[in-house]
Amino acid sequence: MASVKYTEAHADNNLDSSLGRQLIEVYRLLLDRYGPQHWWPADSPFEVIIGAILTQSAAWGNVEKAILNLKQAGVLAPACLRDLAIDKLAELIYPSGYYNAKALKIKAFVERLEDAYQDSLERLFSLDVSSLRRELLAIHGIGPETADSIILYAAQKPIFVIDAYTRRILTRLGFSPPRDDYTSFQTLFMENLPTEERLFNEYHALFVRHGKEVCKKAPLCDQCCLRGVCLYR
Repeated sequence: MASVKYTEAHADNNLDSSLGRQLIEVYRLLLDRYGPQHWWPADSPFEVIIGAILTQSAAWGNVEKAILNLKQAGVLAPACLRDLAIDKLAELIYPSGYYNAKALKIKAFVERLEDAYQDSLERLFSLDVSSLRRELLAIHGIGPETADSIILYAAQKPIFVIDAYTRRILTRLGFSPPRDDYTSFQTLFMENLPTEERLFNEYHALFVRHGKEVCKKAPLCDQCCLRGVCLYR
């Protein structure tokens, strides 16, 4: 995926606000520091979906182990996962943690995919963003972050994913919204940036990279590419 680099010529009405310009500046600084992240790492949209469920409260390295188990067992497909015994599925995804609960979540998704969309992700993804989000949130075990990850990375539709890294970095930068909830943080991006899937994809991935490596719970401020614009610093 090509990276998104913005110049003044790309600005639209979203960037008329001071906050919009500041958010793009943060994006530029992160992109210059880390380069394109090519996220989400997966071989197919369906693998992205399973990964989005498995990554709940899990390190990505452990999710990769679980997905590898599913691939090696030859069951990384909707019909195969439906037919697989729940205890066997839980065993295969054991590395991701909370394996019994996640097995139920995966089962719920693949059952809904068959019942409503005849196992066609194309049909599911033909929904507009709002309808797709409502559909995903109605499935057992899929919350806002998981739903938005599926929409952005599997369906490749523009919605901004909010996670713990994003909240931490924005709060330290001084950009946190008045209310400390998922919707308020998401609205901050959706109302102040161009509604572009590639931008949202790259931006969120850069936040994850920065949060893991530098803006940790105990931040490494001297190594931070955002220290010139950060209130915490």
